Amino acid sequence: MTMQLTIDHTTTYRFEEPVHTGLQQLRLTPMTTHFQTVSNWVVYVDGGHLDLGFFDHHRNHVDLVTLDREATEVVIRCRGDIETTDTNGVVGRHFDPAPLWLFRRQTDRTRIGPAIRRLARQVEGETELARMHNLMAVIAGAVEYNTGSSAPDWTAEDVATEGHGVCQDHAHVFIACARELNMPARYVSGYLMMDDREEQDAMHAWAETHIEGLGWVGFDVSNAMCPDERYVRVATGLDYPDAAPVTGTRIGGSSEALSVQIQVAQQQ
Repeated sequence: MTMQLTIDHTTTYRFEEPVHTGLQQLRLTPMTTHFQTVSNWVVYVDGGHLDLGFFDHHRNHVDLVTLDREATEVVIRCRGDIETTDTNGVVGRHFDPAPLWLFRRQTDRTRIGPAIRRLARQVEGETELARMHNLMAVIAGAVEYNTGSSAPDWTAEDVATEGHGVCQDHAHVFIACARELNMPARYVSGYLMMDDREEQDAMHAWAETHIEGLGWVGFDVSNAMCPDERYVRVATGLDYPDAAPVTGTRIGGSSEALSVQIQVAQQQ
């Protein structure tokens, strides 16, 4: 099944004091693959300018942005049209320059502790695929989805201990548990067309594991399903910092206020 999606994503930063200098990396551009075709995609920046684009070691498209001197507002807007295909979550072969063994490595966000080990020990199944589906169900039962219930710097262990979080937290817990089970796993950021609304205030996140015979397969704990044609895949990494939509540094620009507006709609 295929679907035609239109995405409009605006991120606005406002500062009480002007920015003296600043540099940002944007991972906001989806790539054409065998399951999604990007017919057009444009990134605009007001309050800064696009310097160059490149691909990082996870094959993410990265735009480098220099902020305007004395800027008090920076607006980043991207929009485009994408045709998607349902592959039951199967992404396929590993093509990243980063070796597959790297995705078994723990990171600060996916450090394995007692709570993660307890979840991993509950996983059952005769095949790798069955165990990963069961892992998704185990985490969904143990970690309640609750908007605004977690801190931005929480680790997978924090989330598993507290028992609640958002999609980013679900992804980190899944990745940590999969690595505890000796499965390569990675974080995915992207967009999801919701069934009940077009307007959103954040991108979506899920996880992928590499399964023998299938390659990378996606698992969205927050929605208890593998990604289908409603999903648009943008960036991947070992954890959130590798795939974050906007990262950077600046001098000046104190008291930052951030707002995000996203619209994901099916073309009529």
